[in-house]
Amino acid sequence: MSHITLIRHGQANSTATDEVSYDKLSNLGHQQARWLGAHLRDTASHHTRLYTGTLTRHIETAEGMEMGMEPARDARLNELEYFTLATLLEKQHGIPFPHEQGQFTAHLPTVFEYWRDGKIEEAPETWESFHTRIEEALQEIAAGHGPALVVTSGGLISMAMAQAMGLGIPAMARIALAIMHTSMHRLFPIGGHWSPVLFNAVPHLDTPDRRIAQTHI
Repeated sequence: MSHITLIRHGQANSTATDEVSYDKLSNLGHQQARWLGAHLRDTASHHTRLYTGTLTRHIETAEGMEMGMEPARDARLNELEYFTLATLLEKQHGIPFPHEQGQFTAHLPTVFEYWRDGKIEEAPETWESFHTRIEEALQEIAAGHGPALVVTSGGLISMAMAQAMGLGIPAMARIALAIMHTSMHRLFPIGGHWSPVLFNAVPHLDTPDRRIAQTHI
């Protein structure tokens, strides 16, 4: 098995309330991607493969990184449809969509719990499908030759970490909320199992003039 470095996409349209309008990088998101790519090149980071989901924000992030590799695109690496699930939750259960950043702390695990328990009708996919597609995609990537970069989204990264560590929904939600844009998260195979050896690393943003670019939303 080869190790995998998961990367959250750059900052997207943070004022969006639906999937389509969210799926594009902000100007800062493009800059974050360029900074990350420069850091990986400057430190001679060794990766032989690059993967992305098929969402625009994934593709734009990978392009901005300029890693000199043609990415393989895999829809199994796409994010859960949080806005869609939140809209259905509000319509079906009267739980409002959050309008302040602090409200997401309680809202996200609630969405996860209702979704897992099958209480959101007409969800775009089941919780089990989301869980399974991530597991299968990462296993296939790990079976390839050489270390891989995977540009994806925060919800997927939090699920991958939860799978590796046997975490429940409250911990998974806290992980998801903590993940910064263009942060790196490495899974390393130890004893036939995934072990997280890097989480939420943003060395390319950890200078006084760039710390303002350490964004979550």
